[in-house]
Amino acid sequence: MQARKTAFYHSNAAQIIGDIQDPLNILLDAVLESSYDGIYITDGNANTIRINTSYEIISGLKRSDVIGKNMRDLVASGLISNSGTLLVLEKRHPITLEQKFKTGKQAVITSTPTFDDQNNIVMVVTNVRDITEMWELRNQLNKEEELTKRQLSELEIIRKQILGVGKMIAVDQAMLQTMLVVNKVAPMDTTVLLLGETGVGKEIIASYIHQNSLRKNRPIIKVNCGAIPTQLVESELFGYEDGSFTGAKKDGKMGLLEIANEGTVLLDEIGDLPLDVQVKLLRLLQEKEIQRIGSTVSRKVDVRIIGATNRDLQKMVESKEFRKDLYYRLNVVPITVPPLRKRPGDILPLAEAFLAELNLHYHFQKKFTLSAVYELQSYEWPGNVRELRNVIERAVILSSEETIQPCDLGIFKPKPAETVEAAALSLSDQTIDLKQILMNIERDYIDTAYRVHRNVRKAAGSLSMDAATYVRKRKKYGVPGAFRDNIVNNFNE
Repeated sequence: MQARKTAFYHSNAAQIIGDIQDPLNILLDAVLESSYDGIYITDGNANTIRINTSYEIISGLKRSDVIGKNMRDLVASGLISNSGTLLVLEKRHPITLEQKFKTGKQAVITSTPTFDDQNNIVMVVTNVRDITEMWELRNQLNKEEELTKRQLSELEIIRKQILGVGKMIAVDQAMLQTMLVVNKVAPMDTTVLLLGETGVGKEIIASYIHQNSLRKNRPIIKVNCGAIPTQLVESELFGYEDGSFTGAKKDGKMGLLEIANEGTVLLDEIGDLPLDVQVKLLRLLQEKEIQRIGSTVSRKVDVRIIGATNRDLQKMVESKEFRKDLYYRLNVVPITVPPLRKRPGDILPLAEAFLAELNLHYHFQKKFTLSAVYELQSYEWPGNVRELRNVIERAVILSSEETIQPCDLGIFKPKPAETVEAAALSLSDQTIDLKQILMNIERDYIDTAYRVHRNVRKAAGSLSMDAATYVRKRKKYGVPGAFRDNIVNNFNE
């Protein structure tokens, strides 16, 4: 807003106000009152002439508080904290500054001088714009940016820690968010319950928790509760005294819980524990003590329990297959590990890690073809990480060349309906958008090439196209999974 010059106005406030019944003044009042912004007008001596209703709402001041009063007195009394008008009278040019009022509203004020023919300031008009909502949005954005930076820092720390754990791989955002919780609970020495489908890697996460706990220098013992015969579960976990049953060792036997003293015990498939053993496990969690079979003496045992299961324990509680009290003792910190299909960003890093391990073991130098990578990423993986490793090992062993082709993976079987006759029949029954199908295939290969090579030139070369064409097509298709690629790149740079 530029300074204005006019010969109409004089420095006397009364002259500027004029007759309030004058049509021009009535029109001026109507204009001022129609403004959403606050308006504050003073004469050349900083005496207040007019304000509008919007200014009253924004500032919390009334006309009677300021009209006819000098801005210097209003600032001195603390009624107005910061005056653009006084700065204009001093600097003789428009001034813009931020101001916060007692109403809590934040505003940007712009004060503009009006000059007469002798270059004297005869009036200062201040426009007051309420930016409270904008200010709050900016503060909220700043908070969210800080939170994002903090989360990324935490995820980077977790990524570095994961690199130190043999088979622990987490690249996908969903898995990293799970590991964020794991990382917080690992050093806390509390009971953890790992939930998730078979083969998602619960055992590896349990190892990670142990290695990042205060018990890392003590043993971690992994017990598959579903693999031990029911009649032997109690003796294996709690041990027994001499003569407890036929075939027992002469001097008795220490149970796995005692062996793991001061360490960690992973009870995998904990939902398969017999109910009578669940009672004894509950006592361990509550009292930190156990009794061997055939003994009347309680023994103190200091172990951290990590439970793991792919079963719905809550439903088992309802059907009385699992003790409610034990469930709540175990369910202190439940962590659900997402299945592989819900963390697709981990598929290729896991596959490459398994391939590198198997190449080293079998003294091979095999590599995936681009089409094999596409097949790996397109598969649903009902068996999760365990199935992925088995598929890679089978492909490494059975592939006859140095490259692993889709047919070596053996994960896709043609459906009976997928025959030439069936295809012809479907074409006769409906219209097929062949162009769209071909575009989808091209898009998927362009996306997969970038995932494999992480470099535009190499990705373009693998598809026998120049880099400019590759970039143009990548932009054209919007690249499904580009957000995930960005996450992967952030954690691989």
